[in-house]
Amino acid sequence: MTVENLLHGVDRFSEWTGKAAAWLIVGLTLVVCVEVFKRYILNAPTAWIFDLNSMLYGTLFMLCGAYTLSQNGHVRGDFLYGSMKPRTQAGLDLALYILFFIPGIAALSYSGWDYALHSWRINEHSNVTADGPPIYQFKAVIPIAGALVMLQGIAEIIRCIVCLRTGEWPLRSKDVQEIDVVGKQLASSEFVDEETRKDAMTRAKDIHEAAHHRSASETKGGAA
Repeated sequence: MTVENLLHGVDRFSEWTGKAAAWLIVGLTLVVCVEVFKRYILNAPTAWIFDLNSMLYGTLFMLCGAYTLSQNGHVRGDFLYGSMKPRTQAGLDLALYILFFIPGIAALSYSGWDYALHSWRINEHSNVTADGPPIYQFKAVIPIAGALVMLQGIAEIIRCIVCLRTGEWPLRSKDVQEIDVVGKQLASSEFVDEETRKDAMTRAKDIHEAAHHRSASETKGGAA
C-alpha cells in the first residue's frame, strides 16, 4: 500500500462516517417538528425533549469533525497562510499539529473514555427532568469522535511530511475523484488523441490546485 492510497483510504473513511452522521439532522428535524406540534397544537409538551435534541445535535457535531478535517474545512485565523509556499504551509501545519492538535485530541479521547465509562457504570440518566432519558450512550460518542479526529489528524500529519519532501500538497480523495471524472470523460471521447488527453489532464490538475489554493487563501484570510 502506497502512502497515497493510505491517505485516500483515511479520507474516504472519514467521509463515510461524516455523511452517515449527517443523517442525524433528519432525526433532529423530525423530533423538533413533532414536539412543536405537541406543544402548541395538542398542549402536551414532552419534558425530556430538550435533552434529546441536545444529544442528537451534539452527536452530529462531534462525529462530523473528522469529515470536516478531511475536507480541509476547518477555518484558520492566519491571514498570511494563504500566501505561503506549500513547504512553508506544511512546516507550519506540522508544528501546530504536534504542539496543539495531538496533545489536545489525545487528552479529549482519554478523558472522554473515562467520562463515558463512568457514565455507563452508573447507568446515568439526565437529571434535568424527573424522567430524563439515558445519556451514557451520548457520552460514549466523545472518545469515538476523538479517535476519528485523531486518525484523520495523523493522515494530515503525513500529508505535511509528504509536502515537505516533494514541495506539493498530495491530492485529497475528493480531488482525485473530481480529476478521475475528467479522465473518464476524455477517455470516452473518440476525437481526443493520447497526447491531447495527457495535456488536458495536466492542465486540469493545475487548475484544480490553483483553485484549491485560492479558496483556502480566501477562507483562511476571511477568518482573520
